[in-house]
Amino acid sequence: MKYQTGRIGKVIVARFEDGDEILGGVRDLVLREEIRAAVFYLVGGLTGGRIVVGPEEEEMPPVPVWRELVESHETVGVGTVFWGEGEPRIHFHGAYGKKESVKSGCLRQTANAFIVMEAIIMEITGVTAVRELDPVSGMMLLKV
Repeated sequence: MKYQTGRIGKVIVARFEDGDEILGGVRDLVLREEIRAAVFYLVGGLTGGRIVVGPEEEEMPPVPVWRELVESHETVGVGTVFWGEGEPRIHFHGAYGKKESVKSGCLRQTANAFIVMEAIIMEITGVTAVRELDPVSGMMLLKV
């Protein structure tokens, strides 16, 4: 394990309105506020989007298994932001519920707020962690 210690900097409380793009909105806030590292929480409704629910096999590079979030879903989750290749890279895992169905996975593509999505973004200062392309997995992984 490798790690660094830092401190909480700015804290942003945001409300995404119905139809707002969620991960793109988090990215825009990070850029606007000049944040280089952060943790964020989302709670509310979303619609659309695709999540990764694991690899096909336990091998490298992993082949992702995708699931569609076609209808609105209640959502709660946590994500991180670290820069890589000159831009903020977002990694978000959440639980997505609709009626009796609950899915969990990594949201990787455009999803929009349904009615409202609340976000709390907490800047992490004093760390130099970044995301770099890992040649074995083919993924942008955290480098501490």
